[in-house]
Order: sequence, then C-alpha cells, then structure tokens
Amino acid sequence: MPLPQSSEASFNVSTLTSSDHDLAEKQDDGLSATPPDGGRAAWLTIAGAWMVQFCTFGYLNAFGVYQDFYVRDFLSHESPSNISWIGSVQLFLMYAPGVLVGHAFDSGYFHHVQIAGSILHVFSIFMLSLTHRDQYYQVFLAQGVGVGLGVGLLFIPSLSIVSHHFRNRRALATGIAVSGASCGGIVFPIMLNHLFALPDIGFANGVRTSGAVIAALLAVANIVMRTRLPPKRRSFSSVLNAKMLKRILSDGAYTWSNTGAFCTNLGLFVPFFYLQLFAADHGVDATVTTYILAILNAGSTLGRTLPVMLAPKLGVYNLLLAAVLTSAALIFAIFGATNTPGVIVVAVLFGFSSGAYVSLIPPLLGMLCTDLSELGLRMGLAFSLVGVSNLLGTPIFGALLSTGDGRTATGADDPLVWWKALVFAGVCIVAGGVCMAVSRTLFARARRRVPQALTRTA
Repeated sequence: MPLPQSSEASFNVSTLTSSDHDLAEKQDDGLSATPPDGGRAAWLTIAGAWMVQFCTFGYLNAFGVYQDFYVRDFLSHESPSNISWIGSVQLFLMYAPGVLVGHAFDSGYFHHVQIAGSILHVFSIFMLSLTHRDQYYQVFLAQGVGVGLGVGLLFIPSLSIVSHHFRNRRALATGIAVSGASCGGIVFPIMLNHLFALPDIGFANGVRTSGAVIAALLAVANIVMRTRLPPKRRSFSSVLNAKMLKRILSDGAYTWSNTGAFCTNLGLFVPFFYLQLFAADHGVDATVTTYILAILNAGSTLGRTLPVMLAPKLGVYNLLLAAVLTSAALIFAIFGATNTPGVIVVAVLFGFSSGAYVSLIPPLLGMLCTDLSELGLRMGLAFSLVGVSNLLGTPIFGALLSTGDGRTATGADDPLVWWKALVFAGVCIVAGGVCMAVSRTLFARARRRVPQALTRTA
C-alpha cells in the first residue's frame, strides 16, 4: 500500500514513543518546533548547503581523476590498490565523525563546526599541492585524512540544517541541496583533468586552483546559512548513553533503514570508482572513458532533484525503494555495457538512480526522527554506520577483481575477473532494498496506530 509523503510529513510517528513531557514541551514551543517551509532565511540556507555539498561530496566525486593521475604519474611506484585507499578513507571520514558532529549540531555549534571544517578542508587541499612526487604518506595525510576530516565536519550539518527550515517540503529542499554534490562531480573532474594536462599549470597549481574555488564558496556558505531552532546543550554522555541507544535502536523502522543503507552503500559507489576502469578494459573510446565520471554525475544531478519533487505525492519510501532496486539492476547491466553507447547509458541511468537514493535518505531520516532536537544525533549514527560501509565496499570490490594468479587487473596480462565483483555489488544493493522494504512496513504499521494513540490521550 503506497504511503503518500504528505501524510508521512504531516504527522511524525514519533508521537508513539515520545514521553508526555516531550509532547507538552513541543506544544508549548509549537512556533519554534514547526518549520516554516520557506522564506528568505530558509532558501538562503539551502543555497549555502548547496555550496557546501558542491565543495565536499562534489570534490570527493572527482577522486577518479586523482586516482588516474597518481597511478600514471605522481605515485606511479604505488599499487592502484594502495592509491584507492586514499579515496576510501576520504569517504569513510566524510561519514565516520557523524555521531560527534551530529551532537555538536544539536547542541547549537553548527556555525563553529562549519567554520572549523571549512578551514581544515581548504588548508588540506593547499597542503596537497605542496606534496612531493612518490611520497605516498604525504598525499595520504593531506588528501585522505585532512580533506576527509574537513569534509566530515561540513557534510552532515549541511544536510541536518534543512530540517530546521522545512517539513512538508523537506524532501524537495534536501534534493536541491544535495544536487550541489552532483554539480561538483561534473565541474571538478573536468577542471582538474584540463589543469593537470597543461604544462604551465600542472598538478600543484591545478590543486591550488580548486582549493581557491572551494575557499570562496565555503566563505559565502558560512555567511548565508542560518539555524532556527534553539539548541539543547546537553553533555555527550547524557545524550548518547545506554538508555538513549536502547530507545533509538528499538525504533524498528529507523534501525532497519540504517541496515539497508549499510548494505546498499557496500555496492553503491562501485561505478564511481571502477566504471572508468571497466570501460577502458573493454576498449571503449578513450574520450568517453575520460569523461565517464562527469557523465555519471550529470545523471546524478537530475536524480537528486526530480524524485524529491515527486516525493510529496508518491512518498519517500516508495521512491527510495525504486531507486535502490534500479541501482541494483544497473550494476548487473554493466555486464552488457562493453561498448560506447552501452557504458554511456549505464552511466547516465545509474547516476540518476544513485542520485535519487542519496537525496532521499536525509528526508527519510528526518521523517523517522522522534524529536527534532535529536535529528543531528540520529543522522550522525546513521552516517557513521554508512561510513564503515563506504570504507569496506570498494576495497572488497577491488580484491574480487584480482586475477586467477593473484595479480590485480591493472598491468596484468590476464583479464579482469569482473563477474565476481559485480555480483557482490549487486547482491549487496538488493539486500539493502529488502531491508528498506522491512523498514517501510514497520513505519506503515506504526502510522496506523497513531489515531488510536491520539484517542487514548484526548
């Protein structure tokens, strides 16, 4: 039975689990607790969040350019597997600090965290431009650890702040914000590829140019973004304790959705890391191979905006399930994408479906939140779990690409063993879809009990 998003957004299932004290507090502070769903401050905040997403997730989406340049030139003495860990650690650190960052957001330190993250992110990019050839540890510390931590401080708060200003239109607002990541994933790969190829600019100045663009955008973002709800300044131990964890984990819909996200993300980023390699390995035109990452992110741009516009009528869960299962089908479709038209079609469609999934997760978590003052913490717990998934997924995929004699695909005489790796990624995403379906069922059952709860408390 479809769940219309208007119904999902208009009544929060947390009414069943909130204490009488919390309910009374929300009623007394109704003006503060109800997002305005628009206004100048709200849309300026969305514009700032878009810039943050452009500079964080969008920049990480360009890692394929760095991977290619490091393998061929800058870190040519390192194995492609070792180099890929730089990108995996970046993704992990983007999500891993989620619990701490989420608590800081709930406690009213949004601007403090954003400024600190902006400084660290820009500083690390400029430090990357000073690294020396064949010094792997320098690149790993500057790009993997430094940029990863900077992005980790910026990413989750820029999504959580949307719920301060939007409720019924939260999915649309979030989709607009996260579309910045797709736009960054288009602009930065093209920019870096061209700058690295110019003899009078090269790697160092190319990285500095990207750092200057990010510094300017983050400065504007920090100026225009605004919080709205009053902070709840509580110690971390008073918030994240055994009682709190038990209450959060007893929320079946929330727990199953997190499990689904963990499984899905084990395979979701595989095309962003390996589709270019797959295309090159199957003799796809070199020009198309060079731009395949930009093509993938172009499809993601539409995927992050169109589904969230339809969410109020079709429902977040329904669209999310469609996005997950479509992504799984397209992973298996890669088997047939062995020519130029095939790889372009898969790239565009997978970009769309994966973009839809990414844009629908934050409004789903907001919809499942039992108390807006806990939103940052709940999103932090979810994204911390996803961070582990991102750290493990692509290295496992890379290990499954190993040839029969134990050598990796790059530079080996034997062909790549793609079928094992692609089956792993596809099955993981399917498992994620099953968990999301369970979460949807539990949410529907709880929502049907809401009228009964209201009758008892009337």
